[in-house]
Amino acid sequence: MKQQLRLHDNAGIPSALLFSMAAMAAISVANIYYCQPLLALMGNDLGVGEWRASLIAMITQAGYACGLFFVIPSGDMFDRRKIVAYSFTLLAVALLCIALSGCAAQEAEKKDSSKLQIVCTNFPAYDFAREMAGDRAQIKLLIKPGAEVHSYEPAPKEIVAIQESDLFICNGGESEAWVESLVSDDVNVLRMMDCVETLAESSEGIYAADHDHEHEDEHDHDHEEEELDEHVWTTPGNAAKICYALCDKLCELDPDNANEYMLNYEVYNAKLMELDIDIRTTIMNGVRKTLVFADRFPMRYFTREYGLTYYAAYPGCASQTEPSAKTVAFLIDHVREENIPAGLYMEVSNEKMTDVICEDTGCKKLPFYSAHSITAQQFEDGVTYLDLMRMNIETLKEALY
Repeated sequence: MKQQLRLHDNAGIPSALLFSMAAMAAISVANIYYCQPLLALMGNDLGVGEWRASLIAMITQAGYACGLFFVIPSGDMFDRRKIVAYSFTLLAVALLCIALSGCAAQEAEKKDSSKLQIVCTNFPAYDFAREMAGDRAQIKLLIKPGAEVHSYEPAPKEIVAIQESDLFICNGGESEAWVESLVSDDVNVLRMMDCVETLAESSEGIYAADHDHEHEDEHDHDHEEEELDEHVWTTPGNAAKICYALCDKLCELDPDNANEYMLNYEVYNAKLMELDIDIRTTIMNGVRKTLVFADRFPMRYFTREYGLTYYAAYPGCASQTEPSAKTVAFLIDHVREENIPAGLYMEVSNEKMTDVICEDTGCKKLPFYSAHSITAQQFEDGVTYLDLMRMNIETLKEALY
C-alpha cells in the first residue's frame, strides 16, 4: 500500500517536495518574463501601441507583487485549503471570461457574404476604401491603429483573410515586401504606388545629407536603383488618383452597383479638390516656406507639390528612433537662423527630439499627420484622411505665419 505523505508542524519539508515546489515557483515567476519578446506581436493583434502592450507584463508583475504581500500572509490567518479553492475558482472564472471574449471577437469579424470583402494594409487605403465602397463592402484593416507600421508582418489569420478577399489594397513599397511572397496570383491586388508618379526618397534637408558632399557626388553615380518614397497618399491630388483606380476596381468586381461607386468617387473627389485649394491658399498666405520636422520625414510628396522646403531628422522610412546630438544641433541651428516658429512631429511618434528642440529654441511643438497610421482613440472616434489633412492646415497656419 502506497504510503501517504504527511506534513507536521515545525517538522520541515522533505527535500524532494521542497525542490518540486521551488521549481514550480520559478517556472510560474518566469512566465512574467517569457512574454517580453511576444509583446510587439501581441500589440499588433490587439491593435495597441508598444507602451500599452508593455502594460501586460507590468500589470502581471504588479499582480505577482500583490500576491506576495497579501495572499501569502493570509495563509497564516485562514484555512489554506479554502484559499487555494477560492484562488482556483477565480482563475477559472478569469479564463472563462477570456475565452468568451475571444468568441465575441470572432463573431464580430464574421463575414457578410452579401458584401465585397476588402483587406487593406494601412489606414489611407482603409479610409479610401470605405469612402468609395460605402456600405457595399466589409473592410478589414491589417495594421491596427497605434501599431508600428514599418515592422508589421501579417499573422496567419490575416494571410487567410487576404487570400479569401475580393480585393486586397496595399501600398506596394519595400516596407511591404512580404506582400509579394504571400499573395498568390488569384488575389485581386491594388497597389497604391502603381496609381501615381512616384518620387525617390530624398536626403535633401536631412542632417546626414549635409556631410561629406564630395562623397555624396561619388555615391550618386554608384546608386543605380533609388529607394522610392512610399508615402504616396500625402497630397489630395495623389489621393484622388488612388481613389479613381479603386473606383475602377470596384466597378469591375460589382458592376451592378457601378453607378453608386462612381457617384461616391465624384463626391469624394470634390472634397479632395476643395482640400487642395485650402492647402494652397494657406501656404500662399504664409510669410515663410520652410518647415522643420524633428522626426521622420514622410511628407516629400506634400512639400514638393506645394513648393515647401524642409529640414528633418530622418527619411520617411528610417529605422532610427533616437536622435544624435549632431542631428539635434543641426535642427536647432536652422530653427534659430530662420526664426522657425514651430517644430513638427509625426503621428504615433515618441516626440523626444521635438521636445528637446522646442525647449531649447522656445518654438511651438505641433503635430503633422502623414495619415500612415492613427491612434486607437482616433480610430474609435471615426477620424478620416480628410480630418487629418484639415488638422495639417491648422498646423501650417502656425508654422508658416
